[in-house]
Amino acid sequence: MWEFMSKGGPIMWPILLCSVIAFAIVIERLLKLRQEQIDTKAFMEQISKSLKRNKIMEALELCDKTGGPIAGILKAGILKHDRPRQEVKEAIEDATIHEVPRLERNLPVLATIAHVSPLLGLLGTVTGMVAAFQVIEAKASALNPVNPGDLAGGIWEALLTTVFGLCVAIPTYVAYNYLVSRVDGFVLDMERSATDLLNILGEKRQDNEV
Repeated sequence: MWEFMSKGGPIMWPILLCSVIAFAIVIERLLKLRQEQIDTKAFMEQISKSLKRNKIMEALELCDKTGGPIAGILKAGILKHDRPRQEVKEAIEDATIHEVPRLERNLPVLATIAHVSPLLGLLGTVTGMVAAFQVIEAKASALNPVNPGDLAGGIWEALLTTVFGLCVAIPTYVAYNYLVSRVDGFVLDMERSATDLLNILGEKRQDNEV
């Protein structure tokens, strides 16, 4: 590895740094999203039972105990349980605005690395080719015979950066799309849970009026 890094030139180091950052972000996001994942259906059933029995504090404690973005937006709505439906909806939307960026944290950095890594590899290849042709020009100017190995060796070293850049970019892009799909799944669960909560509170309000 050290031999490849040294032969690839200085551009190899930014690519290596990108790979380390991408790996750290992917591991951190996987662990975080796994931690935030809950059984939404079972959680909503518990919330529904508490609210139908008019045990608001029990529902709030359940949200605090469960944690995560879904529990966070439901807690915001439950706190407004005695307000009109529109106010409850606005409270949930405000909570969602804060929760979604937490789920998407560092994903833009991952996308940037996926796009920049192959460009860094291309830059390293271009600079390596320039250096290879400079060697050939210097030998030709000195009337020394140009060995095809000089050109082939320079190109081989230059292409290393492209290879490493793609090796970083491809898995990073795959991981980015996977994480985005996980976040989209969370957002969909949040929307469903918010709708269910609004319906539960609406039914509860109608029962109280009757």
